[in-house]
Amino acid sequence: MPISQITAASIADGTVIASDIADGAVTGPKIGANAINANNVVSGTFAQPGSATTFTAKQTFDGSSSVAAIKLTDTLETVNVTSTAASSNINYDITTQSILYANVNATGNWTVNFRGSSGTALNTLMASNESMTCVLMALQGDTAYYANTHQIDGTGITPKWQGNTAPTSGNSNSIDIYSYTIIKRGNATFDLFASQTQFAR
Repeated sequence: MPISQITAASIADGTVIASDIADGAVTGPKIGANAINANNVVSGTFAQPGSATTFTAKQTFDGSSSVAAIKLTDTLETVNVTSTAASSNINYDITTQSILYANVNATGNWTVNFRGSSGTALNTLMASNESMTCVLMALQGDTAYYANTHQIDGTGITPKWQGNTAPTSGNSNSIDIYSYTIIKRGNATFDLFASQTQFAR
């Protein structure tokens, strides 16, 4: 008996019986066109979504010691293309973008402050032994500038630069791409791995 047909009267007169639940005859909510029934719940299987689904809570896929947690054929990432030039202070909100593209010529050296969002600290967003990777793209004109200071949640941090050498300038008439990997090792304790790469305009 579908859940949609269960009424107070059917419960009262015994139409819905224990065997319905035991053998999966009571069906109800669906994901897309796929019903979730009692057997799904008992066996631990999950119906495949039949339509686009948005998750607003963090989903965890553990896998096992012999099976990978997730396999992706293709993945889209959010790029925030902004007409604000790289300069001064840039708050990099990790929850709203994977790539920040400052698509106007930089006008000065800048500080990058990584955070979850304006209301959420990265220290809150991340647990220990987790990492996040993000990218900052900066358009450069005749006079080039660079990211000379870095912060996480407003606290200064010295990046560990690829090649063991921190950049001391930008690249004129180019697009400088900074790639960052942030690793949280403990409460408010982070490592920041960084690289700067020049691309033609």
